Formats: sequence, C-alpha cells, structure tokens
Amino acid sequence: MTDTAEQILVVDDARDIREPLGQYLKKQGYRVRLAASAAEARGIVETARISLVVLDVMMPGEDGLSLCRWLVAHGGPPVILLTAMADETDRIVGLELGADDYVTKPFNPRELLARVRAVLRRTPAAAPVLDATRRRFAGWTHDPTTRKLSHEDGRMADLTTGESKLLGLLLDSPRTVLDRVRLLDLMAGREAKAYDRAIDNQVSRLRRKIEDDPKQPRLIVTEWGGGYLLAADVEVLE
Repeated sequence: MTDTAEQILVVDDARDIREPLGQYLKKQGYRVRLAASAAEARGIVETARISLVVLDVMMPGEDGLSLCRWLVAHGGPPVILLTAMADETDRIVGLELGADDYVTKPFNPRELLARVRAVLRRTPAAAPVLDATRRRFAGWTHDPTTRKLSHEDGRMADLTTGESKLLGLLLDSPRTVLDRVRLLDLMAGREAKAYDRAIDNQVSRLRRKIEDDPKQPRLIVTEWGGGYLLAADVEVLE
C-alpha cells in the first residue's frame, strides 16, 4: 500500500462491523480511516483526503442520513450507505439526499468492495473549478461562492453544492436544452446511465426553491426525451 492509495472512511458505531470492514478494505489495497460517530467523521473529512465514505445509517446521536446531507452540502466525497434490510425508506431518502449507493445489512464484504470500486471508478479524480460569477435571472440572483439565491422581492434560498452547480450549468446555457447525459458529465463525470434519477432529484429540489409552482415549472422546463432548459435570460453581474 502506498500513500497515493485511495483512502476510505468507514463510519459505524458498531465496533464489530467497523474494524473488520476496515481490515478487509486494507487488504484490498486501500488506506482506511475509522469513525464511530458523525462528529468524529466530520473531523476526519475536514482534515484528511478521503476518497469515499462508507456510512451506517442507524447511529446514536446524529444519524447517517444527517451526516450524508452535510457531506453532500459541503461537496464532500461520495457516500455508500449501510442500511438495515427492512428500512427501504432510509435507502430512498439517502439516495435523494445525494448518496451514491447503498448496501443492506447483513452484507457480503465482496459485494461492498464491488460497489466501492464502481463508485470510485465513476468519481472524477478532481473536482472542477467552479465559476464565482454572480448572475441574475427571472428576478433571482445566484451567488455560487456562497451557494445562495436572493430574489428582488426579498426571498432567499440556500442551495446545496449539487444544486448550485446544476443551476450554474443551466445559467451557462440559458434557453438551451441540456440532456441528462450532458448534465451528468458536467456535474461529476459519472456514468450517466446509473445517475439519470439523481439529476431528476436535483432538478426537483431546485424547482421547489425557485419556482412559484414547482408542479408547473416555468423556469426549469422539462424537455421530454431530451433534458432540461432554463427558460429565462441571464445577466452577468459585476
């Protein structure tokens, strides 16, 4: 194992799962960090170069879904959730929050390893540099640096990293249809076939923040069989 090997963070309050899984992943050539709580995991993510997080959903105190939300909002590494077999709701919510995959307990370590490898293959080696230009559209002003939206009528909205990046891509090409494959490629360089629904979920959340009626959107318009289009003119601000 070398210092350049990808580093995986395993977060699980159960020592009898956390430590054997860590040892197994080390034998597969990965560097591994272990955390027994969300608070401990945050400290590691903020100070170490983590390539992927394997995250248990059910933990005392702050649960895994809350930590997943924080990781996605802060542009953290990809996440694979460990969920109980019966907790389908947790799996759905986790994917909607932005988790990359999930494995149900009890799990075969070889299955988890296959999913780890698959997620790492479709994750870009380095995040793209984000444009810090503030832009105005349909009364809204988007500030990608703070990930905030402000409307001329006083409304405000905070965006996750993914939502802000998606909006920035739509603002780059107003009144132009961007298909899901293109959006996925620009967003994260991931395999489009596996993440069509992820883009749809991002668009749905973004609509709830900027549309007067999210069920009948007028700003982010669906082009059936094509993708999405920003139906507004865009003004670049100084």
